[in-house]
Amino acid sequence: MTQKRLVVLRTMWLDGPNIWTYRSCIEALVDIQELEQFPSNLLPGFYERLTALLPGLVDHRCGIGEPGGFLLRVREGTYAAHMLEHIVIELHTLAGLEVGFGKARMTSKEGVYKMVFRTPDPVVGMACLEAGVRLLHAAIDGTDYDLQAELKVIKRHCDMHGLGPSTQHILDAAYARRIPIVRLNDGNLVQLGHGNKQQRIWTAETSKTSAIAEGIAADKDLCKELLAQCGVPVPEGAFAKTAERAWEIAQEIGLPVVVKPVDGNQGRGVSLELEKQSDIEKAWALAYEESYSGVIVEKFIRGAEHRVLVVNYQVAAVSRGEVVGVQGDGQSSLQTLIDQQINTDPRRGETEITPLKTIRLASNPVASLEAQRQGYQADSIIPAGTQVIVERNSNASEDVTDLIHPEIARLCCMAARVVGLDVAGIDLVCEHIDQSPKGQSLAVVEVNAGPGLLMHIKPAKGQARNVGKPIIESLFPGEENGRIPTISYSGGTEIDGFGPELTEILEDQGHRVGLACEQGLFMNGRTINKAPSANWQSGRNCLINKNLDTLVMQVKASTILSEGLPYDRASLAVITSLGAIDGLEEWDILTKEQHFNVMRTVIDLVLSSGHAVVNADEVSLLPLKDLCDGKVIWISSTNSNPVVEEHVKNGGMAVTYQGENIHFMGNRAESERRSPIPLKQPPQSLTKTLALAAAGWAMDVPHHLLRADIRKRY
Repeated sequence: MTQKRLVVLRTMWLDGPNIWTYRSCIEALVDIQELEQFPSNLLPGFYERLTALLPGLVDHRCGIGEPGGFLLRVREGTYAAHMLEHIVIELHTLAGLEVGFGKARMTSKEGVYKMVFRTPDPVVGMACLEAGVRLLHAAIDGTDYDLQAELKVIKRHCDMHGLGPSTQHILDAAYARRIPIVRLNDGNLVQLGHGNKQQRIWTAETSKTSAIAEGIAADKDLCKELLAQCGVPVPEGAFAKTAERAWEIAQEIGLPVVVKPVDGNQGRGVSLELEKQSDIEKAWALAYEESYSGVIVEKFIRGAEHRVLVVNYQVAAVSRGEVVGVQGDGQSSLQTLIDQQINTDPRRGETEITPLKTIRLASNPVASLEAQRQGYQADSIIPAGTQVIVERNSNASEDVTDLIHPEIARLCCMAARVVGLDVAGIDLVCEHIDQSPKGQSLAVVEVNAGPGLLMHIKPAKGQARNVGKPIIESLFPGEENGRIPTISYSGGTEIDGFGPELTEILEDQGHRVGLACEQGLFMNGRTINKAPSANWQSGRNCLINKNLDTLVMQVKASTILSEGLPYDRASLAVITSLGAIDGLEEWDILTKEQHFNVMRTVIDLVLSSGHAVVNADEVSLLPLKDLCDGKVIWISSTNSNPVVEEHVKNGGMAVTYQGENIHFMGNRAESERRSPIPLKQPPQSLTKTLALAAAGWAMDVPHHLLRADIRKRY
């Protein structure tokens, strides 16, 4: 048994649409060696060991399209590469990542398979793949396997390299609108849209978030002063340079008080309802440790804490906080009671995906001070029935969005507008969120930039709120989707020079074009790189450039196979032939059918509002018509091509050549009065010339200007 091994020969991170899927994935080339002779039904005890390790595999549908489908295949007999695919997908699921896509396909070499799986990050994906191989071997050999230890490593990679829950929630809303998404770093800086249509987010901060507003929100004393001047009720208070001064301020404004950092966030260093001098001085020291700028002492406002999320000066969600405490049993220490009664809450944890944090008195000085004020330490035995408050703030957990009174909502929106934040977390204390501010204790205690969204996405009580949607709507109002014209072109030597010539035509119309092709990388007429640049990185460099409004990219089969494409959808795809198959054997592309399946990717990505320019004289390309979501423009060296004739008869578009003239055919050509363009002489590459004319038509270049450009060249 110990000789039955699967070996991973090569892995590739495909960061964009590829032959497998529209989204990023890892393709692994695996050699199952002797296991080719031992499908799962010939491995004694394998099924039982695998399902014991991963009982969640019962939900995998596989070929039959219903739960249990994969395990049925395992019982009947399937191969190691297929089993590894499902193991890796399940490890993603156990780590909290829903990927749900994978495939395993044989190559031309016996025992060697291509196994692919979707993953949000290459580091996380590789961790799941490596753990999956070890799990597969353990299930085959009947050896021990520590699944929890493996998951701990995978989750650590998720925390280090994955997106935070607030960012991911916003991206889900963007994806629902089909807005392009480009991750710009290993953290939470993400670009939405392309070129000059892009916006950026960093968690809940956006490219519309003013740096000045952010600075005001961070300076609690200045923020409170501006709010008060504009009529927003705020607690009375002052800046305290020393602990002694904190006590003096408390006596001046009246007890009880709140002591907090000037520039703190997320409740760190905040102590509430303090009345004793010793407590206030200790709280000052805690706040000072959390602050770069000093400490504020404020009048304590009675009521419940609320977090009001304001997006584009409209209330998007409201969450109500709770005071957290424990009840003594006469036997257990305070920390033990916290672990039993508070930390067992599934909402609590140490990672970003949990809205509330685990409470450890030894490492939480504010909670420790709260306990000390009541006469207890972490190791104190709490008498039976005694209630001990542990945390008074930072526990917003109940959604009350539907309860907020219109006047309170207007007050919170005004607070966000005074500070100038497009996305703001308003910390409001009031007695009754559903009643008018008049006649009740109420104050805005903080305005926060880049607020956490998890409390609204996953409240402990009440309705979850899709707060990503209004953030996206504020960045892309109406029908805006952040897309710029994205043009791909593919073929053989017959289309050489197409990209630079089309770029000239578009630049003559005022487009600021990024061109990534074999001749180099060019941006808005500037040469950036003279080396061949028909690759993922060069295309992406154009898409993140705010100075560009159009991308023209030469797409080769090798790029699709080894990198994926940098754009998610295209406005226009031009393909004149499949190109040369030479060199593609590295990816086991050996036949015309396989080559076609690679190059169809460029047509698969055409938007429903877009166009595909396809060479009707190439028989191998004719099936592409049925794969295109947009409109097909056939090009042909003759207007008697039967495919073109039928297409035009049915209302389609075509560009043909006859009598040294380029002809535009179809109802649209007639309505736009696209007259023939006479050529001075037969072009060296008629196919390229026809493709240029068709591409210009698809890009709505005015006919007289397109005619002039074509005539200038030919």
